[in-house]
Amino acid sequence: MFIDEAEIQVRSGRGGDGMMHFRKEKFVNRGGPDGGDGGHGGDIIFSVNPHMNTLYKFQHNRTYMAEDGKRGGTSNQTGRSADALVIEVPPGTVIHEKSTNRILADLTAEGQSVVLCRGGRGGRGNSRFANSRHQAPRMAERGEPGQELEIRLELKLIADIGIIGMPNAGKSSMLAAVTNAKPKIADYPFTTLVPNLGVAVLDMDVSLVLADIPGLIEGAHTGIGLGDTFLRHIQRTRVLIHLLDGSSQDEMADFSQINTELSLFDPKLGEKPQIVVLNKMDLPDMEEKYATLKKKFKKIGVDLLSCSTLQKKNLREILWKAHELLQTIPAEAVETAIPLYTAEVDEKAFTIERKDEGFILHGIAIERAAAMTYWDNYESIRRFQRILYALGITEALREKGVDEGDSVAIGDYELTWTEEFGNYE
Repeated sequence: MFIDEAEIQVRSGRGGDGMMHFRKEKFVNRGGPDGGDGGHGGDIIFSVNPHMNTLYKFQHNRTYMAEDGKRGGTSNQTGRSADALVIEVPPGTVIHEKSTNRILADLTAEGQSVVLCRGGRGGRGNSRFANSRHQAPRMAERGEPGQELEIRLELKLIADIGIIGMPNAGKSSMLAAVTNAKPKIADYPFTTLVPNLGVAVLDMDVSLVLADIPGLIEGAHTGIGLGDTFLRHIQRTRVLIHLLDGSSQDEMADFSQINTELSLFDPKLGEKPQIVVLNKMDLPDMEEKYATLKKKFKKIGVDLLSCSTLQKKNLREILWKAHELLQTIPAEAVETAIPLYTAEVDEKAFTIERKDEGFILHGIAIERAAAMTYWDNYESIRRFQRILYALGITEALREKGVDEGDSVAIGDYELTWTEEFGNYE
């Protein structure tokens, strides 16, 4: 089943917790701290699989979670880092952030991959906090939480040539005649409900990937008919074969209407090179009609060709012309490892909301620090208070009027403010 859109949720792994431990060995007095660091959580990686051509598998599994890192051990042993979770997608997949519709990545070629969510780093063990003044630290860090995203996957088929035209112009018939594709074909409009791909082999060294694009009628760019559901697939093609229905009452009007829809959907589509072909030359009196139309199209600078998909007439000649046109278009450079399209964010920034029940504190750095704090450990709590002061949050809360006993919510944690809590000047 062809599926070209899917919504899924992904979450990278949490880092393993750091350990608080002291070396204990016979005849060794005060062996010192030896708690190890936690392992890194697993990344979420999207990678192109050239053998996939649909997003069907994402209809059944909508949640993908990488493994968490393991906890640190004694004797300064670092916990095992989790393996990355690699999610394979077909070439032509665009990844959008669901909430903002912002493009995060665009994967078009074999070998491309992108780390969408990085796994959390492992928490530090107590041995990492030891220094000359504090030789026996009784604190450690919990692992950093993983990143979580709700995303929308959108597939835009990648083909050398897109076959476009009005419904029932013979697009699927042409694809079936020149490739091994087996699209549904019938003598009524909108037979084709999904785009179809096929490979046409012209000789030992030349092959072309073709796609027939359904759903183009007046108003398609606004969603009428099959609408803009499949118009996006034309964006990946480099050359268009524009089939005209020889049985139409006005082929010139059909030609103009299709090109208008392309330009309204995406102005760049109207600039793509086209090979315009009159189909159904097997019908009576078509030679005379073709001669008349050829003169009309020549006046607007279009060299009109002809074919019969039923008789397979002139199809190879048209494909060779398309191949020659492809050679004149420079291929786009492809990077194997692509950057993740993310906006720059100040992680130290924070906001404070005052509610009837207390204060709510938002901020990337402070919420991460809260999630990595052992709240049952006094030294860890003291360290968290120093972080509050260093980020300027302590002063900001006092300016907002925080008072003894007020509730301060930070991420998943709700704390109670005391003067001792903020006394780190």
